[in-house]
Formats: sequence, C-alpha cells, structure tokens
Amino acid sequence: MHIATLPSLPSNVSLYLGSGAARVEHAPTRQFDSRTLFGGADEVRIEHYGQEYRLRQTRNGKLILTK
Repeated sequence: MHIATLPSLPSNVSLYLGSGAARVEHAPTRQFDSRTLFGGADEVRIEHYGQEYRLRQTRNGKLILTK
C-alpha cells in the first residue's frame, strides 16, 4: 500500500492508495468552546487556503459564517 500526501490538502490528511477505493484519513476532530474562540468579540476572521471568512455571533446566540 502506498501513502501519498497531497500538497493542496492540510498536512493531517493522508490518501491511501491500494486495491479498491481510495480512503482519506483525517486527524481527530478538534473542539473549541465558542467563548474561547471569540474571546469576548462578536466576530472572528478565519483564513482558509488564502480566502478570508468571517464567523459572527448574532444577538440570539446563532453563528453565521460568510466569505
């Protein structure tokens, strides 16, 4: 079985090539408390593959992600 790391994917994602269908293995899911993530602010900006996203909290406690 060969292991290939794709340069356009995060380093924690590996693609296994062998007999049958290819399988992608991901690192364990990380969890953050929103209070820690926002640190008292109503908005955080996230850079993802060179694109900027905004994660905002509404007055009702909902989250909105926009590009």
